Amino acid sequence: QVRLVESGGGLVQAGGSLRISCAVSGRPFSNHAMGWFRQAPGKEREFVAGINWRSDRTNYANSVKGRFTISRDNDKSTLYLQMNILKPEDTAVYYCAIQSVQFGLPFADPKEYDYWGQGTQVAVSS
Repeated sequence: QVRLVESGGGLVQAGGSLRISCAVSGRPFSNHAMGWFRQAPGKEREFVAGINWRSDRTNYANSVKGRFTISRDNDKSTLYLQMNILKPEDTAVYYCAIQSVQFGLPFADPKEYDYWGQGTQVAVSS
C-alpha cells in the first residue's frame, strides 16, 4: 500500500519561511514524478509545484514562482517544499502526491497523480 505522509506545516508570519516534507512508503520512490497541491477553505484544489524523478524538471504555479522551491531526496524517499516570502494567500492545506507512471512529467493537473497524502496545514498571518 502506498502511503504519503506530509509534515512540517504550521503557523508563520507573512514574509517568513516554512519547509514541509512528504515521506513516501510502500512503493519504489525514485522513478516517479511528484507534486505539491494546496486547497484553501471553499476553494478548488490547485497545483503548487511538481518535480520529475531525477529533479531536472520542475514546474511551478505562477503564484509561487520565485518564492517556493520543490526538491526531493530519492535516497530518503522524501519530497520537500521550501516556502519563502510567505503571504496570507498561501494559507491552505498542502498535499503531496505521486504518479503511478514512471519517468513522467510533473504535470499541473491533479488527475495525473494517483496517490495522495493526508495534507498538512499551513497558515500565514498578516
